[in-house]
Amino acid sequence: MDFSSYQGFLSSMAPFLLYMFMGVIIFLETGVLIAFFIPGDSLLFFAGLVAASTNNVNILLLVSIIFVAAFMGDQVGFALGRTVGRSYLEKSKRPGFLKMVARAERFYSRYGWWAVVFARFYPWIRTFVPPIAGISKMNYYRFLTANALGAFVWGVGMTMLGYCAVQFPWIDENSKLIALFFITLSLVSGFVNYLRLRRSPQSKS
Repeated sequence: MDFSSYQGFLSSMAPFLLYMFMGVIIFLETGVLIAFFIPGDSLLFFAGLVAASTNNVNILLLVSIIFVAAFMGDQVGFALGRTVGRSYLEKSKRPGFLKMVARAERFYSRYGWWAVVFARFYPWIRTFVPPIAGISKMNYYRFLTANALGAFVWGVGMTMLGYCAVQFPWIDENSKLIALFFITLSLVSGFVNYLRLRRSPQSKS
């Protein structure tokens, strides 16, 4: 599905289905390894845009569901990493999958507590950091605070950005470009960070 079709797809849903869809999708992307490819950033932005464009969607209920889903997704990933261990990450033997796991491990080893927050804005990496934090025996309460902050600034923040877009004509007119900008920015940031970590002495050891 391309960026131009997200808004129409979400607009076609009844409010209840929209709440359920966003909750399930955000939970799966953050909590289940097989859903790492879901484009959460753009879905959050356009969900906010749809909420602002209709009187049927309650924005407070929407962002509350998204926050809980994002928070619980990371909690599940953390718990699985802590209880199951590396075997949870290594269920897939595909080289591309294992490379993403390695990148997420380097990201976590470099940023620690902040990695849990920052990872929200890195497509793919955000799915792998919570179980890696669990495998690394990160203090549960430290993870809890980082998870809550990340779920808020990413889940609520990206949704409210879309919601506020309607309030400003120039943002509304360029909403698709803005969504594409944020997604591209996160992709570029992830790639630059990957190159930086690859050159670091730790990644060569």
